[in-house]
Amino acid sequence: MNVRAVVLAAGKGTRMKSAQPKVLHEICGRPLLWYTLDALRRAGIEEILVVSNDELEARIEEFGARSVVQREQLGTGHAVQVALSALEARPGGRVVIAAGDMPLVTDSIFAEMASVLGNAAMALVTAHMPMPSNFGRVIREGDAIKRVVEVRDATPQELAVDEMNAGIYAFDEGELRGAIGSLKNDNAQGEYYLTDTVGHFVNAGKTVRPVAVERHEHVLGINDRTELALARREMNARLAAHHMRAGVTIIDPDTTYLEPELTIGRDTVIYPGTTISRLTTIGEGCTIGPHARLSHATIGDRVEICESVIVDSHIGDDSSVGPFAHIRGGADLAGENRVGNFVEIKNSTYAKGAKSAHLSYLGDASLGENTNIGAGTITCNFDGKNKHRTTIGKNVAIGSNTSIVAPRTIGDDALTGAGSVVTKDVAPGERVAGNPAKPLPKTS
Repeated sequence: MNVRAVVLAAGKGTRMKSAQPKVLHEICGRPLLWYTLDALRRAGIEEILVVSNDELEARIEEFGARSVVQREQLGTGHAVQVALSALEARPGGRVVIAAGDMPLVTDSIFAEMASVLGNAAMALVTAHMPMPSNFGRVIREGDAIKRVVEVRDATPQELAVDEMNAGIYAFDEGELRGAIGSLKNDNAQGEYYLTDTVGHFVNAGKTVRPVAVERHEHVLGINDRTELALARREMNARLAAHHMRAGVTIIDPDTTYLEPELTIGRDTVIYPGTTISRLTTIGEGCTIGPHARLSHATIGDRVEICESVIVDSHIGDDSSVGPFAHIRGGADLAGENRVGNFVEIKNSTYAKGAKSAHLSYLGDASLGENTNIGAGTITCNFDGKNKHRTTIGKNVAIGSNTSIVAPRTIGDDALTGAGSVVTKDVAPGERVAGNPAKPLPKTS
């Protein structure tokens, strides 16, 4: 495909009232610019040049794109002049122009733009917008587009037109290079408008093709935080619809918050108030929520998570978590585990069947198969300078309110009495109790 894209992202976005560039503001966990680049790539356009400003330039590499800086803000036409000066001319090429602050534009729109151009000089996306609007007006004579008029330069009659320019274009590259140098800045803003290329081509007898979108929301540009919230709502609805069509039940999409690039298995049910983010993977037949938060989590099949937080961790098949549990920091639960009310697990491993049902902190610990942790248990993993691990074998019973002063090893089939403070290793099969914990007499 001999198509390249230029993404206009140099605008300061002053209406955002923000210290960071507008296109780095996020909806559904991704910057606005990420969505534009993702849609272009899904449309098959891999070579992308971002026109950035000095503040944004250092971040563009994170998005896997090239950048060129528009140091003077002299309008969209000037931005494209800057871009073309950084691109080697390609005979027979096509250039799609997109905006970095339009996250709802779909890959199908970009693909259509690249294909519909044909032998025309230019194609542009139009939409019927609610009034009033700051979008430029598309002025026609019959069915033919004659020009695009920016709002500040429009007459009252032109302002009454509700067909508007969405700011997405495709050009024959040779035609664009020939037209871009003819732009003038004799307008209300003293800027070089890319839209003036429409009149240039029409006056030269060349074809400008309109591409209409059915829903104006799909070409919503973000100028302030109100529009940012509207875009987030629309994107979240799209994400929820995608997963529901794939076999996931989302009880209330309006109060379930998703991100792109999630994997959620069929027959999983997500209850209200749940947030799922950062490349989380959820298996089949799970119950998530209400009011759960999963971030960079890997969840197996048939897992129940209620009113709990799972961050940077793995929960194996047939496990139950919550309510009010917090699992984080690389925790790894093998499966068939039970983690209950007000349990925190950090950088710990649970073998199959291990349980901590109530009011416990397990930090930097390893639990063997079928070990049970009593309520109020903590691993004292920090000595003021360093973290230390606790290793607990299989079939161990840790009594309520046990404190295990790491580094410690508790062998298979051992037991600690309620209230024990374990300051020494416990041998396999040994029973200890007290503060400090000591071996109990063996019974015949």
